[in-house]
Amino acid sequence: MATAGEPPTGPAETPRTRQRLGPSPAVAIAFLLPAALLLGIWVVYPIVYSIFRSLFDAAGTGFVGLGNYATIFTDSGMLTTIRNNLIWVVVAPIIVTTLGLIFAVLTERIKWATAFKLIVFMPMAVSLMAAGVIFRLVYEENPDKGLANAILTTVHDTFSSSQGYPEARPREGDQSPVAADNGAVVTKQPVQTGQPVLIPIVGVKPDVLPADAEPAKAATAGPGLSGTVWFDFTPGGGGQTNVVDGTEKGLPGMTVEAVQNGEVKATATTAADGTFRFEGLADGAYTVRLPKDNFEAAYNGLTWLGPTLITPAIIGAFVWVWAGFAMVLIAAGLAGIPRDALEAARIDGATEWQVFRKITVPLLSPVLLVVFVTMIINTLKVFDLVFIIAPSSVQPQANVVALEMWRVSFGGGNNQGLGSALAVFLLILVLPFMIMNIRRFRRGES
Repeated sequence: MATAGEPPTGPAETPRTRQRLGPSPAVAIAFLLPAALLLGIWVVYPIVYSIFRSLFDAAGTGFVGLGNYATIFTDSGMLTTIRNNLIWVVVAPIIVTTLGLIFAVLTERIKWATAFKLIVFMPMAVSLMAAGVIFRLVYEENPDKGLANAILTTVHDTFSSSQGYPEARPREGDQSPVAADNGAVVTKQPVQTGQPVLIPIVGVKPDVLPADAEPAKAATAGPGLSGTVWFDFTPGGGGQTNVVDGTEKGLPGMTVEAVQNGEVKATATTAADGTFRFEGLADGAYTVRLPKDNFEAAYNGLTWLGPTLITPAIIGAFVWVWAGFAMVLIAAGLAGIPRDALEAARIDGATEWQVFRKITVPLLSPVLLVVFVTMIINTLKVFDLVFIIAPSSVQPQANVVALEMWRVSFGGGNNQGLGSALAVFLLILVLPFMIMNIRRFRRGES
């Protein structure tokens, strides 16, 4: 019986009378079991079997223990692969995160922010396989096909107008007015102003002769110093040596120098008919010289798909794809920064750079870290871009762990023991960064 001042007590609470919140354990297990079975089949079993398979040889019959793992760290090709992965892990995430931060800040400063975001984020709509095909074309060495070298050659030709004629040379013989001099072509005797100069050249390959080359024309006498540089060869035979014949072509785009006392006094460029003229040149005797640059191959850009630049070139394609992803995440974090903190700093006299460095970046550090770690995971798993962009001849120099794992197991190596060891090694590399990201996500939710 309840005493005075105490609320009445009901019957004692028992498990049968206690109300259950949510479904029973049997119902929960029934719903979770299919997902758990699929997770075990698709994730747990492959991991366990890969670890088991990595302890056997290529045929899967001989137990080798840790021999496959020892091969990873002793084979020279494997060491090159690990080195390339280290380059990827160090370089690519830094570039992607930095560009994402710059783009995110720019979207708050420009009027056409939506169009800018659309353009930068658009590569995310392209698969890595398609991106590899795109950049394989971008990096074509021929400037007429590859965009990268087309840009480089355009910029180069803007500041250098010389046309390359590799293997071309001056006509030899005592009667020739010119001679070779350490790769350059010079007149044998000094030439007086007002006297036209003839510079016959032979050995010009038909494929390097410009399409706009016109029939050579002998320069006329006049003020200053003039002359003609031409291909002293008559198709089909005939013609006179050291004489400009009507069927012979001028050599356009050549750089010509007037030299006096070892100093270049004037520079000219040959026209389509091979003629040139130095304007405003003081009267006197000059040596006319064609610099050796004229006889080197024309600048055609860089060999992007060669062994030296192949890894940086593929990293460039990776940055093109993922910079938009980084921009969107960082822009979302930027939108959550309290504006009063930024305004207070500006009122206190901080410059925009100080506000960015001392306030914006520290407040964005959690987002930047998530983007950085995510990019590390993506670089460790990169496969498509390397496989598509790198030609087979330089693929060993551009190889990464994920591609080597496929190549050893299924791409002709037929050594699934070593391939499984590489898969386990890649899992060990990725696992710490995945755990780091998961912990940060949980910390952000709490």
